[in-house]
Amino acid sequence: MAAPDTEWRHYAGDLGNQRYSPLNQITGSNFNTLQVAWRFKPDALGARLEYQFEATPLVIGGRLFTTAGSRRDVVALDAGTGEMLWLHRYDEGERGRVAPRQLSGHGVSYWTDGKEERILFVTPGYRLIALDAKTGTRIPGFGLDGIVDLRLDDDQDMDLVHSDIGLHSTPIVSKDVVIVGAAHDSGNVPASRVNVKGYVRAFDVRTGRRIWIFHTIPQKGEFGYDSWLLPGQAEKAGNAGVWAQMSVDEELGLVYLPVESPTGDYSGQYRHGDGLFGESIVAVEVQTGKRRWHYQLVHHGIWDRDIPCAPILVDIPVRGKIVKALAQPTKQAFLYVLDRTTGKLVWPIPEVRVEKGNVPGEWYSPTQPIPSKPPAYDIQGVKIDDLIDFTPELRAEAVKLVSNWKIGPLYTPPVLSTEDGPLGTLVVPGINGGTNWPGGCYDPETYTVYVYSQTTAGSIGMIPNPGQQLSHSDFDYLRGTFGSVPRQNPPSGSAARDEAFSQAAPPRPATGSAPRRSAALSVQGLPLLKPPYGRITAIDLSKGDIAWQIAHGETPDNIKRHPALKGVNIPRTGRPGILGPTVTKSLVICGESGFFTTPSGARGAMLRAYDKRTGDEKGAIYMPAPQTGSPMTYMLGGEQYIVVAIGGGSYSAELVAYRLPRT
Repeated sequence: MAAPDTEWRHYAGDLGNQRYSPLNQITGSNFNTLQVAWRFKPDALGARLEYQFEATPLVIGGRLFTTAGSRRDVVALDAGTGEMLWLHRYDEGERGRVAPRQLSGHGVSYWTDGKEERILFVTPGYRLIALDAKTGTRIPGFGLDGIVDLRLDDDQDMDLVHSDIGLHSTPIVSKDVVIVGAAHDSGNVPASRVNVKGYVRAFDVRTGRRIWIFHTIPQKGEFGYDSWLLPGQAEKAGNAGVWAQMSVDEELGLVYLPVESPTGDYSGQYRHGDGLFGESIVAVEVQTGKRRWHYQLVHHGIWDRDIPCAPILVDIPVRGKIVKALAQPTKQAFLYVLDRTTGKLVWPIPEVRVEKGNVPGEWYSPTQPIPSKPPAYDIQGVKIDDLIDFTPELRAEAVKLVSNWKIGPLYTPPVLSTEDGPLGTLVVPGINGGTNWPGGCYDPETYTVYVYSQTTAGSIGMIPNPGQQLSHSDFDYLRGTFGSVPRQNPPSGSAARDEAFSQAAPPRPATGSAPRRSAALSVQGLPLLKPPYGRITAIDLSKGDIAWQIAHGETPDNIKRHPALKGVNIPRTGRPGILGPTVTKSLVICGESGFFTTPSGARGAMLRAYDKRTGDEKGAIYMPAPQTGSPMTYMLGGEQYIVVAIGGGSYSAELVAYRLPRT
């Protein structure tokens, strides 16, 4: 008898973002035999080529739904064959082309009352659209002809074409409520200290009528307003959006908002104080938007440590009783564990004193919260022992290089970049994390969170604004290196748009007697830090400990072939990237980031499977390009499928579905 069909109804499988499936047809003993069942190229729809396809599709009733074609399109496919069932196209013209969040985004959302079915998504130009899931046509009774224009808002004025606001995550649907966050331009040079505010709004899923709004930057008289110490700064500030996925506990009636920092990422000169609700988890009521509790992970953030992904909702045994908790992966490689009913700490998170910086006009929080459990799952801060050590010569060169920079523990503040040094502060994890938007997954059988993180170094130096004509910014101090001109964000639609670390122009030659200092963060083209560069960590939440950790990803070709490493035995290093794993009955499944050359000479990446209890690798299959979206899995017609988005380099994006060979 064939196994019953299963579904994947939400971005991460469920509203709690566990990204878990109990399926076990694909196991460690047969993973290596997986074959391509079908593949789907969004470029076949006639849209411009796309290489960073981040969507995780949904599967409901044998149909697969996803965004495509740079989110101009939404498609329904037959989940067994990949054949297109319908296509919806909405071309926004200039508004879509200049929007801050481009490409196909992270996918769509689904709603049904048992009779009617709807697909909901947000366009690059920040419109919420509702489609009939059976036909792909817009719902006439939702908003105006199936569209709610999210830039038409009673609480703030927005330019309908050029406002710096959009969204790449999926909206989240709970019962008859659809909740939408906001994303802004990414990049290290904010255009203005006055920007659009990233408020969170809820709409009636049937009519599109707005139900509530939550002010992520509090208005006068609201809770949190007093955390902005200087008059008028809360009113002028922008950003503080929820650009990550959200989570919902329908039993408690709460939606959990992972909020980014207010304007700007590295400059808090115009937002003195802790600045709620920046870099906070906020629990609000699904039906009313009323705040129940909040917890701020970073006070007055100046390191771009936005909360990048959805909280994972977990029920875990702690001190003899089951706690309804949430586990929040972060860019700083801490997993914050809170009681999701009350916001209380599951394990202590003491406030630890941190260093004060030297940027004129900046405000510095005297302490930051540092979790006691679980321990950090990646390197934090920079010590000499963290530097590359493949050979004594490379270590010596790395030590000399970091002498140009300020190093220290996590939350070492950015400093002024000067000719005599330091050029700035080295930050580890780098600007992109740690963990980024794909987040982690959770196994309810073993109470274990699995999370990918990358080990890279970044730098934050601050320089005086050279003038608005050069920097396009009205901040007094900007991120940059002495002698360079800070660049504003990459142009709309750039593949590098979501990279939070945009390169500064090369430093001009130093004057006077001081030697010229290198701004490079590599040693002979090799990473500054020792491996692993990408890792998957299993965190046992019944104990608050790390259960296992492995290097994820093949050693990069440039390390294998580097002349300085000839004859040096280097274990697998893993590779840095932005990845998310998925967990099944027996396996943790995650694709690689970046390309490498296989022993047979093929260029591509691997989709790898690990024993979820031990971390032992059980299998790996070839992909022609790296993983760009998180894997998902479902059972259809007695066969288990794994579907993952891939792309990058010169290989344009596609969805690939794998299944076991048919006998």
